[in-house]
Amino acid sequence: MKRAYSDRQFIINGVFIVVGVIFVLRLFYLQVIDRSYVLSANNNVFRYITQYPARGLIYDRNKRLLVINEATYDLMVVPNQVKRIDTADLCKLLEITTDEFNHRMEKAKIFSPFQPSIFEKQIPKETYGFIEEKLYKFQGFFIQSRTLRKYPQAAGAHLLGYVGEVSPAALEKNPYYKQGDYIGITGLERYYEKELRGKKGMQIRMVDVLNREVGSYQKGRYDTAAVMGTPLYTSIDVELQAYGELLMKNKRGSIIALEPATGEILAMVSSPTYDPNLLVGRVRAKNFSELYKDPLKPLLPRAIQGRYAPGSSFKMANDLIALQYGTLTASTYYSCQGEGSFPINCTHSHMTPLSVRDALAQSCNPFHWQVFNHFLNSPQFGGVKKAFQVWYDNIYSFGFGHKLGSDVSFELKGSIPTVKFYDKLYDKKWNTMTVRSLSIGQGEILTTPLQLANYCALLANRGYYYPPHIVRATGTPTNYITKFREKNTPKIDRQYYDLMVEGMAGVVDHGTGRSARMDSITICGKTGTADNSHGKPHSIFIGFAPKYNPRIVVCVIIENAGFGATWAGPISSLMIEKYLNRTIKRKDVEKRMVDFNMIQTNERPKELIR
Repeated sequence: MKRAYSDRQFIINGVFIVVGVIFVLRLFYLQVIDRSYVLSANNNVFRYITQYPARGLIYDRNKRLLVINEATYDLMVVPNQVKRIDTADLCKLLEITTDEFNHRMEKAKIFSPFQPSIFEKQIPKETYGFIEEKLYKFQGFFIQSRTLRKYPQAAGAHLLGYVGEVSPAALEKNPYYKQGDYIGITGLERYYEKELRGKKGMQIRMVDVLNREVGSYQKGRYDTAAVMGTPLYTSIDVELQAYGELLMKNKRGSIIALEPATGEILAMVSSPTYDPNLLVGRVRAKNFSELYKDPLKPLLPRAIQGRYAPGSSFKMANDLIALQYGTLTASTYYSCQGEGSFPINCTHSHMTPLSVRDALAQSCNPFHWQVFNHFLNSPQFGGVKKAFQVWYDNIYSFGFGHKLGSDVSFELKGSIPTVKFYDKLYDKKWNTMTVRSLSIGQGEILTTPLQLANYCALLANRGYYYPPHIVRATGTPTNYITKFREKNTPKIDRQYYDLMVEGMAGVVDHGTGRSARMDSITICGKTGTADNSHGKPHSIFIGFAPKYNPRIVVCVIIENAGFGATWAGPISSLMIEKYLNRTIKRKDVEKRMVDFNMIQTNERPKELIR
């Protein structure tokens, strides 16, 4: 009699045989047919070379190149492949000491004995060929090509920014980057890093026992190509940018020029500045250290991080709010002597009493103090603090006290005091006299040059502004960035802006800003002389031109230069003339502005390496 289940042994044996055959066939496929898995078993004869993409090019508004790429080379090492080399010969080739060689090898081993790391970085193309032809003698070393930034116009250092090695913190946050990679540190290079960096590729190369590449593995079947970064098309006019930097030579301060109809920045000057080519290549570290220690702070982007009291340039903001709420009208007149006893005095000789238009032209401080005082004490608000909150909300809507949402890295928000701030500062016991300095743009108000230029664009447009920005399009000149097309419109009636523009036209025509007047172009502007705790007042001027359908807004701040009309006004008018006419007729004014030197001899930095 057949034992129960005896037939099952054949089934089980059959299953094992089938599984065995499957494994044999799979092994045959992997070892004979599909050679890709040989890679992991043969790392000692393969070299994995990262293909670094060139970063995206950057153009100005007229398609002139602002930033390009230049070839450079890194000497890489794989520590476990370094065998029986002439250390002294390699040190002589690289012009380093034996101690430095040992230090670099130890650092590479700590990173990884099996993965390549940089041994000598940024070898210039002039010496690359000489090193490469001798590299066969040094097993475990190979050359990897890279690109570095180059700035053909040598202008716009602060707005363009610079590139540097990725930091340990960035390595932890983003798996895309590896040690030795480059990343945008400041400016457009930082803000548009994802667009500019491109996409890395990989090559697998076969290497013989003499450290010589003998070809690509399987004819490059497993290689991936690097993808170049996306180009940026900016709104910068590089001629205007360079001209602004010339005018600000030997001065501390900034210039912002923008197109009011779009918010596009035409020029953004921070002075002192530096040649952006100084922070490229093997001299970058030394030059950065010298720039960082320089007492003039040339690395500081004053246009977006300088914080200044706006002075009299702020007066239109207070006037607009008072006009909107009916505490001021076009036919309101105040005496230059003011009402009662208060410490705000007029600094100009002019007729009195004045209307708001004439008070702007003459920059009358007592007039604007009374405007502010009557607004805060208006019974319609039910108290000074409630009125102050209305004032704050409107000032905020003008673009003050917050970042403007631009594509400028590290933009500061300035400072506009709040009810809460004064309650804490004065133990809730304050009134209009406590905050009277705000009426003339002093006190606790701090603004950036970018905010003042944006505020001037609001006035030029008669009631709206777009976020100020530098990049118009990415990829192609017509692939416009849409997020900068959102219009900001404070709740102020158009008629009141028209009144402000008339007053600003009077400033330049017959008022405090006559130094900015031109025969061929009607400029509307406002002078400002901002007191500060560090020496002479800052010279400020904001303006736009032409009066109707304005094409350019300019804000100029020169630190510790005195009256706004003396220096900032003429420089603003030269920037306007340069942009609208493309040439300068007033050579005497130009020479006086260029020759004006605010920097003492003992403050000058020493020559930097190029």
